[in-house]
Amino acid sequence: MSTWISPLHLASKGILGMNRRNLSYIGRYNRREYYPLVDDKLKTKLVAQEAGLHVPELIHVVRTQHEIEMILGILETLPQFVVKPAQGSGGKGILVIEKVTSEGYVKSSGDVLSLEGVKRHLTNIISGLHSLGGRPDVAIIESLIKVNPLFRDVSYEGVPDIRLIVFLGYPVMGMLRLATQASDGKANLHQGAIGVGLDIGSGRSVAAVQHDHLVTNHPDTGAPLNTIAVPNWRDLLTLAAGCFEVTELGYLGCDIVLDEQRGPLILELNARPGLSIQIANNEGLVPRLRKIEAIERRSTDIDERVDFSMQAFSRLGDVGQAEFFR
Repeated sequence: MSTWISPLHLASKGILGMNRRNLSYIGRYNRREYYPLVDDKLKTKLVAQEAGLHVPELIHVVRTQHEIEMILGILETLPQFVVKPAQGSGGKGILVIEKVTSEGYVKSSGDVLSLEGVKRHLTNIISGLHSLGGRPDVAIIESLIKVNPLFRDVSYEGVPDIRLIVFLGYPVMGMLRLATQASDGKANLHQGAIGVGLDIGSGRSVAAVQHDHLVTNHPDTGAPLNTIAVPNWRDLLTLAAGCFEVTELGYLGCDIVLDEQRGPLILELNARPGLSIQIANNEGLVPRLRKIEAIERRSTDIDERVDFSMQAFSRLGDVGQAEFFR
């Protein structure tokens, strides 16, 4: 079942528009000299590791064509892996290899790549095909995330991730992104993935959208979306809130995955997070951002900031899923 969302309804919810986001929040609270820390996934990973934050394991970095020609020595030791452009955006250029067989490298879609196909993908990355502005790039080879079993029925093939908007160190809104067949197994809302709004107070689902329409079940698996509860929710909020000190960016998107063995891992950070998280929550960001701006003395303690957010932005309370889609 799906329901169209009226623009007037969204406006009444305090929706943050792109111009206001850019001028009042990104322009005001994000200093441009800190952008390279989040625009480059390799830099993000190294800075996060230095700060003691958990990230997917870095296996190898490819910088030159010569290294690509010698890549077999690395790949033949890996049963599975992920290749990413360091400066990519929107999921472009990400190659997920779930297993290696005698036939080649098997993608999450089931398609098989030859070694030459993998090399060609690496060449495209370092030449800047997938990078911001077409700049020359480097390719990151990471360990493959093992999906938490709780999410296997609500995501199609791909790895679900959680986007948290952090404002001045306070988590203000969250969304679970679920891959679908339409999105080609990628958790990209623009390609047809599902965005599930999450209650900051509990990590439970409050609404879900696909292509800006409210939905109640996953279109491919049929699994209900109104009973999702993210485990270890406070740990995720704490991890995201700590990214404020690491990046010094006031308005930040933090993408986290839940690995079956390692728990919450920072996937990437974004200095210009998108606005669709509001549609997924059926609520706007403006009132929440204003509440943080109104705090006279904002805490430097991460736990105190997480406590504030969980109390101030909780929507479900004792009502539970009766609030879903209201």
